[in-house]
Amino acid sequence: MGMSVTISAAVGNDAEAILKLQYLCFQSEAEAYGDYAIAPLTQSLDGLRAEMADGCVMVARLGEEVVGSVRAAVDTDGTARIGRLCVHPRLQRHGLGGRLLAAIEVRLAAERAATRYHLVTGHRSERNLRLYRKSGYTPVGTERDRQVTLTAMAKDAGGAAPAAFTTSA
Repeated sequence: MGMSVTISAAVGNDAEAILKLQYLCFQSEAEAYGDYAIAPLTQSLDGLRAEMADGCVMVARLGEEVVGSVRAAVDTDGTARIGRLCVHPRLQRHGLGGRLLAAIEVRLAAERAATRYHLVTGHRSERNLRLYRKSGYTPVGTERDRQVTLTAMAKDAGGAAPAAFTTSA
């Protein structure tokens, strides 16, 4: 009988496991863009611990193993900045990323009064873009991080796409 994956708030002693998972998961992004100095690969353990203390971090566990993670912080205007969504490569493409994203959105709205969600992903990261679109996000612009062009995406906490950016096919 297999174990099921559970999603919960991260605790302090998860920091090392989250950082190791992040390093593993973002290798493919670094390779795709030819930039191994992207923020997820250069973050320190102290930097992650600071994010955990100030923000909201969720983890997915398979037994005791951390196999997924996502984090966010809410701005004073109610915008939740979601980032570093990652799922262990052996568990990707089974819906776990979508479950993590939904879990952090619910928590941010309930506990931190988030009214809007914002995230970024590489403009060539088709799997990520597909996940975010499926989750109700729409592109709202581009940003630049070193050599990487990022697609910024957003949605209202109620689930609707931001009105100013809604388009029809």
